[in-house]
This record gives sequence, structure tokens and C-alpha cells, in this order.
Amino acid sequence: MLIFDAHLDLGMNALEWNRDISRPVAEIRAREIELGLADKSDRGKNTVALPDMRRGQVGICVATMIARGYPGKSMLKSLPGFASPEIAWAMTQAQLAFYRAMEEREEMAQIVDLAGLHKYVDLWQREPSDKLPVAYILSLEGADSILTPKHLERAYAAGLRAIGPVHYGPGRYGHGTHSTGGLTAIGRELLAEMRRLGIILDATHLSDESFWEALELWDGPIWASHNNCRALVPDQRQFSDEQLKELIRRGAVIGAAFDAWMLVPGWERGKSTPESSGVSMRHVLDHIDHVCQLAGNANHAAIGTDLDGGFGREQSPGDLDTIADLQRIPGMLAERGYAAADVERIAHGNWIAFLERAWSARG
Repeated sequence: MLIFDAHLDLGMNALEWNRDISRPVAEIRAREIELGLADKSDRGKNTVALPDMRRGQVGICVATMIARGYPGKSMLKSLPGFASPEIAWAMTQAQLAFYRAMEEREEMAQIVDLAGLHKYVDLWQREPSDKLPVAYILSLEGADSILTPKHLERAYAAGLRAIGPVHYGPGRYGHGTHSTGGLTAIGRELLAEMRRLGIILDATHLSDESFWEALELWDGPIWASHNNCRALVPDQRQFSDEQLKELIRRGAVIGAAFDAWMLVPGWERGKSTPESSGVSMRHVLDHIDHVCQLAGNANHAAIGTDLDGGFGREQSPGDLDTIADLQRIPGMLAERGYAAADVERIAHGNWIAFLERAWSARG
């Protein structure tokens, strides 16, 4: 079955981790172990590469550009960022160049409109193959790199179709995860420009204050690409039921993230392990099910793994080796009693339907 993963940091892994994601996960792990790399906690433990995506029929994804700005002294050690917005912009352009290189090799193909969406949905549903390109929609995680409205227009012309204004900590446009505060003045201006261009607002990582302020201002398409439920894991990074209900009311889709600390309560970074915590993909289903229960249907829950978001097997569900294991999710949903049509919605259909609505309205 086609799997649509709404959050992968493929460009970051290529540029900042120096990973050739056109090679299988096993080769990337072996190279990093052979070289003795230890600069990142997930060296030799990555889970995402294009061949493994094809093997698991993860044929469509939302791929990010990400370059956080300087987060301030209080969060600098845990949240390093680029020293200026201009440097952050340059890094996003390098990531974009990587995606273009993958397109030239037919490893990836960019989707920017409904025609492209329907083309690659049809290809992956009709004849999934290890020869097909992984199709992607370009997103920006954290908008610190957007220097001016003109830069936003340039990014849109390059195919940018969704933006999460913030990431961790305070940013130029608002406050993100584990920080307190609302949008900045230029953050409110950013939302207006996004609305004018028809760019999707990604609510992921917004602080509570920024979340509610953004929703007061925003009347366009909104999703949460990779977000779990605070009722199950009490942390500000997750959404409260009140927030989830408001997103559902607005027609949003919420992608379940696979980061272990977001799946089970009590995870301690650097101490807990998948084995010690017992975290597994069934916990992902718990978050999916919670969204479905709040909605009263399966029209708003989906997948947004973030499996390459700065961690690997050491911080993933214990029963997941690579992203190819996402192909097990449909069967697990069926075992929980989900009807076949709802399984398809969660696996890919809800993201597709969302984009059809958003892009049809854009014209």
C-alpha cells in the first residue's frame, strides 16, 4: 500500500550529516561505523534512505529545508543555530540544490500542483517499483531563513508549498517548542504573505501562545505534519486535545511522529532506550487512534514520521529497523479494527485529500 510520510529532513541529512541517501540504509550505517564517526548520536543507526523508502512503498513525502537561526544564549547548547538569517538562507538553498540533484538522477521528483500529485499517486498505486522516483512536496521547517517577502516569493517559485514558522525555541517569526511567547510582528506579516501565495501553514512546533495567535489570524489551509498527543505524552511539544479539536474543526490532518520521546511518557534523552522503554509502533497507533477518537472518524489522522530528524534507531520504535517498516502500519491498523477505507485514509488518503482541497482552492 502507498505510504505518504509528511515529514522527512532528507536535505538536512545529506548536507549536515553528509549522507548519500541514494544508497541503502545498510550501506550508510556500514560507512559511518567503518569511519568511526561519532559527531552525531545516530551515527551508524540511521533509518531513512531512498531505496528503503521505495522498498516500503513510501512513495510520496513532504521533504524539508531546515536551517534554524541563532536561538539565543539560554538555549544555545541544546539548540545550535546559524549565526545570521543570511547563512540560514544559504543553507536552505544548498538543501534545495541537493533535491534538484536528486531530481536530475531521477531519484526524486518534485510535486508542486494537483497534476503532479495525481501523476505520482497513480504511478505508485498502479506499479510500485524500486525504479520509481520518490515524489516530494517541499516544506520549510522553521522560517528563520526567510529574509524578506521577496525571498518567500523566490522560495515559492522554487516549489515551496508549506511552512512551519518556528522550530525549537524562540525564532525570528515566533516562539517554538519549549519556549513561551507569541508571534513576532514579522511573524504576523509572514502569515499574510503565506496566505497570499497559497502556502500551507504547518502548526507543528508552535508554542501554545503562537499556536492560538496564528489560528486567530489564519483562514487558509493548515496541517500538523508531525505532531502527537499531549493527552498521551504530557509535554508542550505535543498538542492538547483543545488544540487538536480546533485543527480538526478546520479540516487539518495531523501526522503521527515516530520520535520515541513523543510516543511514550517518561523518556529521558541519552538514557532511555527503545528496549528499556518498550516503545514500539503500537504506540504510534495509540496517537493515531486518539486523533480519530477526537474527530469521530479517520479523516484527520495520518503519518509524519520525522524518522531522520536528528535521531536513528536509538530513539525510534524498537520494532522499526528502517523506514521500509512503515509498510506494516496498514496491517496493524486493520488488526485494531480499522476498516479498509480508513486504513487507506491514514496511510495516504488524508494527505492527498487535504492537498486536493488546498490546491483546488488556490486555483
